[in-house]
Amino acid sequence: MLIAFGSCAHSFEPMPILNQVVKHHPDLWIWLGDIMYGDSHDMTVLKKKYDLQKNKPEYQALLKATPVIGVYDDHDYGTNDGGKYYSKKDSSKLLLLDFLDAPADDVRRSRPGAYADYDYQVGDRTVKVILLDTRYFRDTLYADTTGRQRYLPNPDGDVLGEAQWQWLEQTLRNNQADFIIIGSSIQLIPDEQGYEKWANFPAARQRFFKLLTETKPAPVLLISGDRHIAEVSKIDLPGLGFPLYEFTSSGLTHTWGRPGDEPNRYRVGKLMISKNFGLIEVDFSRGKPVVRLQARSETDSLMQQNEIVY
Repeated sequence: MLIAFGSCAHSFEPMPILNQVVKHHPDLWIWLGDIMYGDSHDMTVLKKKYDLQKNKPEYQALLKATPVIGVYDDHDYGTNDGGKYYSKKDSSKLLLLDFLDAPADDVRRSRPGAYADYDYQVGDRTVKVILLDTRYFRDTLYADTTGRQRYLPNPDGDVLGEAQWQWLEQTLRNNQADFIIIGSSIQLIPDEQGYEKWANFPAARQRFFKLLTETKPAPVLLISGDRHIAEVSKIDLPGLGFPLYEFTSSGLTHTWGRPGDEPNRYRVGKLMISKNFGLIEVDFSRGKPVVRLQARSETDSLMQQNEIVY
């Protein structure tokens, strides 16, 4: 199975990078947030920008070529770095579901939050995709007034909200899939960068890791967006039974405006500062899953490849 994913796309800019995605004939495209930059409490503004994105010829070509699923991040949610106190979050969620052509009876239309899971058959094997909502229930970020970084840890703050935590636990405990991909719009493993990340909520991050080790699911790959970069991170959690990797792909229409670097003690390979999309190949031909991660540029050049044998 070949899965493509990406995030961070301005609605007023063309997305020729999607033409490169289509050439790979992926079985699935996953939006990991910032599908467009709405940043408004006016739903007519958000809808207009969703419509601009949806009507682009390159996006229409993607829709005709492969199924599309996804979740929002902050800018398409409606407010930069927003969380549970955004007053239009229910209306915003419905616009996301309309953009994704979710059916009228989709449970997310009547349930708080945009989280969801999907199962895909690969021969006699199954790949499960879990998409988390890191906005609707997320507690307040603490600003760093010293200016050294944008945010400080909120020690007791939460990311998912109790209903989503319970759903995630049941989804993992009841899982029959052979491989699981968990999508989070913000980074989960990296903890040194000063922007949005799960590490701003250390109790919630630790709860997530503990949930994985306690439920002992099939091998898991994390994917994330938000950062306008690409990188692969890896952490070894005692008792998990497999290395936990996170593949960040972000910046379909824009990236950092300057060269640079930032620390990430978990990084595997290099920090890639350019427009990019991610490809994930899940191969069961050897029995256990073999997963190949490719970060690819707007011209489809291979920026980095990692192979994980579980």
